[in-house]
Amino acid sequence: MTALLRAVLWDMDGTLVDTEPYWMAAETPLVERFGGSWTHEQSLKLIGLGLDDAARLFQDAGVRMTVPDIVDHLTDDVMRQLATEGVPFRPGARDLLAGLREAGIKTALVTMSMRRMARSVVDLIDFDAFDVVVAGDDVTRPKPFPDPYLQACELLGVHPGETVAIEDSPNGLRSAVAAGTVALGVPNIISLEGVGARGIWPTLAGRTAGDVQAFHADHAAGARR
Repeated sequence: MTALLRAVLWDMDGTLVDTEPYWMAAETPLVERFGGSWTHEQSLKLIGLGLDDAARLFQDAGVRMTVPDIVDHLTDDVMRQLATEGVPFRPGARDLLAGLREAGIKTALVTMSMRRMARSVVDLIDFDAFDVVVAGDDVTRPKPFPDPYLQACELLGVHPGETVAIEDSPNGLRSAVAAGTVALGVPNIISLEGVGARGIWPTLAGRTAGDVQAFHADHAAGARR
């Protein structure tokens, strides 16, 4: 018997909201303040990475700050941009999220951003969007380890195979696949080919809760094996 879809697990940065340009805009001035340089290619390597791991790469680039101070600085900068520029939802993401809620399917936000930033995004959504929020400071091991998605499933009371995880980054997909979810890639800036997703949609625009349920039904058996 095919397991029913009981929950959809959402990555935040680059999947639900297109904040990657905000992160990139915060990174270059930080490195340059310490006399270093920072390229677009270096920024791409951080997508989907835990913030502590990213902070260590900034230290390698010459940023003479502690890991917590780097994380706080970047988080504050991105939150400032969100407050002034607004929350840029990815195409179709808000409508799909609302449709899932209307269909009675549980939802979780699983992000490596700090909880205070995740809450600031969630609080700007004009409906009750998530049953659970798992943030970077809630887990011992970040993506690409399976821990964030396993923690979300435990909090929701569901088996990973009963969920679809939506991700835009290779690290995020590796985490979702390792946790045993039915992983769906929706690329934003970088390719997701060959990472292990059960499927890749070019966009969420026009997608419905029924589409996600059908995707899960088609791939759940393989995820459980």
